[in-house]
Amino acid sequence: MTRRVLNRSLSLFALCGSLLAMPALAAEPEMVMYQHPECGCCGKWADHMRENGFRVQQVKTLEMVLVKSEAGVPPELGSCHTATIDGYIVEGHVPASDVQRMLEERPAIVGISAPGMPLGSPGMEGPYPAERYDVIGFDARGSAYVFSSH
Repeated sequence: MTRRVLNRSLSLFALCGSLLAMPALAAEPEMVMYQHPECGCCGKWADHMRENGFRVQQVKTLEMVLVKSEAGVPPELGSCHTATIDGYIVEGHVPASDVQRMLEERPAIVGISAPGMPLGSPGMEGPYPAERYDVIGFDARGSAYVFSSH
């Protein structure tokens, strides 16, 4: 083996070793969002999430009541779309920053919800004045609390 080939082999070996020693880059969070086929604001919310680093798979279904029931979304916290991400539920027009916070803090909850369709929330922007609204955290026992206020 020539010296040049040996040096190249050692360089490649060192490069591979250093790449293996590097911490894995965090993958973008992947979200599956269920929505009624005719809902336009759901797509706008999905765009908001994508703009904030999330990968969003949109699933159009006429079975939204079933989706919400199976996910454990309390009826009083319902909205127009339901998303799942990393073991959590995100119901409605929740800002991406709240989803990021939930994923970082990992609270012992089922998920978070922006009940109804608050004007001015992500996907519900428009020419009308924005409403103040709360994002609610909820658990499997039916307990709920204010996760954040906007």
